[in-house]
Amino acid sequence: MSTLRDRPTAFLFDLDGTLVDSVYQHVLAWHEALDQEQLPLSVWKIHRRIGMSGGLFANGLLRELGREITPELTDRLRRRHAEAFLRRVGEVRPLPGAPALLKALTDLGAPWAIATSGRFETAAPSIASLGVDPERSTVVTRDQVRHAKPDPDLFITAAERLGVDILDSVVVGDSVWDLLAARRARALGVGLLSGGYGQDELERAGAYRVYEDPADLLRHLDEVGVRQAELA
Repeated sequence: MSTLRDRPTAFLFDLDGTLVDSVYQHVLAWHEALDQEQLPLSVWKIHRRIGMSGGLFANGLLRELGREITPELTDRLRRRHAEAFLRRVGEVRPLPGAPALLKALTDLGAPWAIATSGRFETAAPSIASLGVDPERSTVVTRDQVRHAKPDPDLFITAAERLGVDILDSVVVGDSVWDLLAARRARALGVGLLSGGYGQDELERAGAYRVYEDPADLLRHLDEVGVRQAELA
C-alpha cells in the first residue's frame, strides 16, 4: 500500500508564457484578428486576458467593446487569431530552462503534463519546440475538454491521465487564469513571471511560490516538493 511519502509530486504545466515564449505573439495575433473585424482595442487590454480559452477571451473583449456577441463572430475571431498566430509561430522559442526542467522531472521520476487553453492546431508547433512528442507525453489541449481556464478541467484531466490525484499536483502557470484554475482544482499553484504578470498579481491569485522562468524553478525544485533523494 502506498503512503503519502511514496507519491511523488506531479507537475501540470501551462504552455504559453510558462514553457514557451509566445505570449506576445498571441497578443499580436489577437490584435490583428480584432482589427480585421474593425474592433480596435489596446494591446495591453488584450494581454490581460491571455491564458483564457479563446471563446471566453473573445466574449470578454466583445463585452468590453460593447459589441453584440454572436457565435459566428466569436468563431471568426478564433479562426483569424489561429491564422495570425501560425504566421508568427516561427518566432516562438522555449523559455530558458524549459526543456531542462522537463528532462529533470522525468529523470527524477516526477510525473508531468502540459495543459493548455490553446487548441492543438496552434499549440502543436510550440510543444514540438520543447522536444515533446504528444504521442509519448501527456498533453491536454482545449479541444479535449469541455471548459478551458479559468475552469479547472484542463488540469483535472491532465492529472487523471497521469494517474495521480489532483491534490498531489502542482500547477505551474504564468497568468492569474492559470492560478485561478489551480485553486478551483484544489492543486498547489506556482507562478512564473515569464508571461508578463507581476509577482503580486500571481500571489493574490493564489501562487504559493513565484519564480522568474522555468530555469529559476528548476533551481528551486526542493521548494515545491521535489527531492532527489526521495524520488531516486
